[in-house]
Amino acid sequence: MQYVVLNNGVKMPMEGFGVFQVADPAQCEQAVLEAIASGYRLIDTAAAYGNEEAVGAAIRKCGVPREELFITTKLWVQDAGYEAAKEAFQTSLDKLGLDYIDLYLIHQPMGDYYGAYRAMEELYEAGKMRAIGVCNFYPHVLADLCETAKVIPAVNQVELHPFFQQENAIKLMKEYSVTPEAWGPFAEGNHGIFTHPVLTEIGKKYGKSAAQVALRWNVQRGVAVIPKSVHKERMEQNMDIWNFALSEEDMAAIAKLDLGHSEIVEHTNPEFVKLLHTMKIH
Repeated sequence: MQYVVLNNGVKMPMEGFGVFQVADPAQCEQAVLEAIASGYRLIDTAAAYGNEEAVGAAIRKCGVPREELFITTKLWVQDAGYEAAKEAFQTSLDKLGLDYIDLYLIHQPMGDYYGAYRAMEELYEAGKMRAIGVCNFYPHVLADLCETAKVIPAVNQVELHPFFQQENAIKLMKEYSVTPEAWGPFAEGNHGIFTHPVLTEIGKKYGKSAAQVALRWNVQRGVAVIPKSVHKERMEQNMDIWNFALSEEDMAAIAKLDLGHSEIVEHTNPEFVKLLHTMKIH
């Protein structure tokens, strides 16, 4: 496993385990236990996922010291605001059963996220969070926040995979020393990513799968990844990307797969924005 040093000096694993859409508490707890047993140390959840309590239960049972784990959770749109963010953070902390969060993220750049970020800055300075950051902040939104915030976000978690590569967004993140982290590193299974001919052919050279190539490609770009699976053998395969490196030729071949846009979400669509505002978690 490789680590990245965030802009505040905190070390974060370059690969973690995501629990998006693992809603069943028993299944989520078991998946996190198996992930930790497979070597994962970064666990990524969110208030909106509805599984923070299951993640917390797994943390208590896993047998790995708390300081060796890196736990991420996120603030939902409904709680975007100064006072609301403080309450929401405490709720997440209680559900997880933890004394602190390693990384706390604003889930969407919607609502009063500036008020929420000010609250997060205060909680960070009080030692309740080891690092703070954002999700889905497109370049112009991220630049505005970085130019006005007291604490530059440590991480921006965005959609990053071979079919939506966001090179310009990554370039801007590096300009502000913000670490890019990929949600949906497998494009949610679109474009036949697990059997894609380009990725599969590259993988044959290294004895790796198309999925492993997709993950390796991202980490070689300096992007942290949080693949999700509830199958232990796939968790192990997803972790097995640290013993090979893609060539410049491989990276160039994958670069040609970029569509230049998302086919999963469209944050600039007013209807999508309205939809997220209607999603209440409490």
